[in-house]
Order: sequence, then structure tokens, then C-alpha cells
Amino acid sequence: MKFQIERIDAGTRKFVIDYISNNWGSNIIVTKGKVHNAEELPGFVALVDGEVKGSITYNIENNECEIVSLGSLQENIGIGSELINRVVNEAKNNGCKRVWLITTNDNIHAIRFYQKRGFDMVALHRNAINESRKIKPQIPLTGIDGIPILHEIEFEIIL
Repeated sequence: MKFQIERIDAGTRKFVIDYISNNWGSNIIVTKGKVHNAEELPGFVALVDGEVKGSITYNIENNECEIVSLGSLQENIGIGSELINRVVNEAKNNGCKRVWLITTNDNIHAIRFYQKRGFDMVALHRNAINESRKIKPQIPLTGIDGIPILHEIEFEIIL
């Protein structure tokens, strides 16, 4: 299946905000105590026949690029990988030293996905989600497969 990657624009921003709200409990994402608002983040979308089928958002700060969100509505056709490639290229073009991201300990699928794409697990932030819940109480106590959501796992690619 063919798809094309475009920057998030006024026409696709609503999809990204709704997707993040529906999958992360609200339009904000908290990583390492930092609040990210989906309405303000740059990123890319994957389009299939003009319909959004995936999105990625990121934040560049202090010569580092954090992938804040990644989602695909059609898995196993390369959308997630290509969205990551676009952000890595964007980070390089902006002089970043690394691309990093956070996922939670319950997200085994993501842990596997990121490692297969060259990300290295560099930190376990034990019980960090308890602090994140103080900022964003919508974070559930349990996640995928009933695993308690407790920790943030940090991955990176050095550029």
C-alpha cells in the first residue's frame, strides 16, 4: 500500500489532536515531567488516498529532538518507520545531537519496535509515571495486557 508523508498543517492538525486525545487520554503528553501540548507540536502525517493513517510529533530543544508521539492506523506497511526517518532527518537538519523518546513499561510492542529501528534503551525512570499522574491524572493505572504502568523507558539514537 502506498502512502505519502507530509508536514502537519491546518488540515491535518485536528486529526493529530484527536488521535492523541483518544490514545493518550487528553491532548497533552507528559515525558520526564515536561508537558507537551498536541496543538503546538510540529510533526508529520502519513496519508493513504488523502486520509491520515499515521502521525508523529516531536520537540526540538537544546540540540536534542524528542519524539513525543507516534501512531499508525495501518501497521506493517512502513508508516511508523518512515515517520521516524523523517523526524531523524529533521533533527539532523536542525543540528541535533540525538533523537530520543519515552515509552512506558507496559508498551512491549513499542519497546520492540524502537529497538528494531536502531534506538538504544538508555534509561529507566523508575516510578516516573506516579509523578506524571500528578500533572495528568488521566494516565491509567494499568495498560496493555493489564501491566501496571509505572516507569518511563528512555530510548535514543545518537546522530
